[in-house]
Amino acid sequence: MLSPVTTLSLSLALLLLPSTLADGLYSKTSPVLQLSGQSYRSLIEQSNHTSIIEFYAPWCGHCKNLQPAYEKAAKSLAGLAKVGAVNCDAEENKPFCGSMGVQGFPTLKIVRPGKKVGKPTVEDYRGERTAKGIVDAVVEKMPNHVRRLKNGDYEAWLAEGGEGRPKAMLFSEKASVSALLKAVAVDFLGAIDVAQIRNREAVAMEAFKVEKSPTLVLLPGAGKAPVHYDGDMKKEAIVAFLSQAASPNADPAPKEKKAKTSSSSSTNKSKASKASSSFSKASASHESQDSQSAKPSQTSETLENDSNPTESPNPKVATDKSQQPIKVPDIAPPITSLPDGLSLQQRCLNSRSSTCLLALLPENPTPDTATAISSLSTIHHKHTQGKRILFPFYQLPASNSQAAAIRSKLSLASSTVEILAVNGKRGWYRHYPSTSFSQNAIEDWVDAVRMGDTPKHDLPSGLVVPADSLPTEPIKMDFGSVEGLREAMKGQMPEGMGFEVEEIDDEMYERLMKQEGGKENVPPQEEGYHEL
Repeated sequence: MLSPVTTLSLSLALLLLPSTLADGLYSKTSPVLQLSGQSYRSLIEQSNHTSIIEFYAPWCGHCKNLQPAYEKAAKSLAGLAKVGAVNCDAEENKPFCGSMGVQGFPTLKIVRPGKKVGKPTVEDYRGERTAKGIVDAVVEKMPNHVRRLKNGDYEAWLAEGGEGRPKAMLFSEKASVSALLKAVAVDFLGAIDVAQIRNREAVAMEAFKVEKSPTLVLLPGAGKAPVHYDGDMKKEAIVAFLSQAASPNADPAPKEKKAKTSSSSSTNKSKASKASSSFSKASASHESQDSQSAKPSQTSETLENDSNPTESPNPKVATDKSQQPIKVPDIAPPITSLPDGLSLQQRCLNSRSSTCLLALLPENPTPDTATAISSLSTIHHKHTQGKRILFPFYQLPASNSQAAAIRSKLSLASSTVEILAVNGKRGWYRHYPSTSFSQNAIEDWVDAVRMGDTPKHDLPSGLVVPADSLPTEPIKMDFGSVEGLREAMKGQMPEGMGFEVEEIDDEMYERLMKQEGGKENVPPQEEGYHEL
């Protein structure tokens, strides 16, 4: 029988245990943000920056093992991205953890800003549970609002937005855009345009009197002289320097409070109750399994079944639809498909063809297939809408004979998506090296190709054919658009020759039609001839 003193000690220990659990793994001095459902919505959901969130339970052994690496990642990402954690064992957090689809611990989710403020994209992190793995994944998901410039286009960029628009240019020896500059561009998005240019661009270097790299140059606008930054390349100092031209964005952005109706409050409570109940069952099951396993492995932890990115839960919607204008989303059309070898040779693999980007698709589509095509289509559409010069993008189905030849000669697997940039005229190709097909990752590589900053290899013999040996590609006219006509004629005109389109009046049209109708004994035209 236990003595009164022993019983009292045991009772005190049991009383203290829930408090200890509720405190969680991370202290107040930890670089990891302590989040609840409410603070998540204000600090993460409304943020302009990318975040990573850990959903954990204090009793979880794997969560404890992850803690040192997660805190190290938080220190590395300080000022660049947000690193937070939610204690799902705390009663007040259970509805939120349930609404986020948490089924096991630890669950890591990357939250990226969406096109609309307050509606981010949320996706599971399934990479290595190391500081480096976490940092690399978050940096890759950071939005990139930095323009890459060369000697030939920096003046046009300077003219964008008018003379009063402040701009900042980083002269760097590096080809890729750093996480630091991406974060700075996010802070000043809409206030200061940010660009990066290589230090080998001598014309721009001389124009701004840049003698070393890295050098950050601020153009305050309104006719003011450029200012060179001579401080440390640290975010706080750079933000303070740029603030003389414009104030950085508040993060999260302030918003007006709206009164909630009793019905919506009741609905939210009902949803929260269901989410909390579902989560509690999963959490209890997980805790039971965790306690029964003496040496659990990481593979025994359960993550969400749904690997597709999801929107943040409980998005706010307008209550009065009749007062809201209908917004048609700007959906990017899929990039052109080249179904056969001849069409590929005519566009990209002949002795006169310039740079093309090719997406080689596997015979059996995978999730990467859809992701890659979606990312490429969005990138190409964005450049087209902005009227920025970019090489054409094409997708090659597995049935394309030349696609199979490319895979064979370049020793590429037939079951994966492969992305190449090829130049038939110069006989080189560049291979996309990453296994991530996100828009940010591909766009960074496309920029590097455009700037000539990626490894280049010689195309094997036999892939590029003489242009003169190919039949002339039929011209498909888009008479509804001058730009469509111009695009159709591209590559059909002799080198150095262009054309202009001029609108004619009704009188001229009738005169031309009479001349056309009066023709007699017109000899038949050669095959492939098209009258306009």
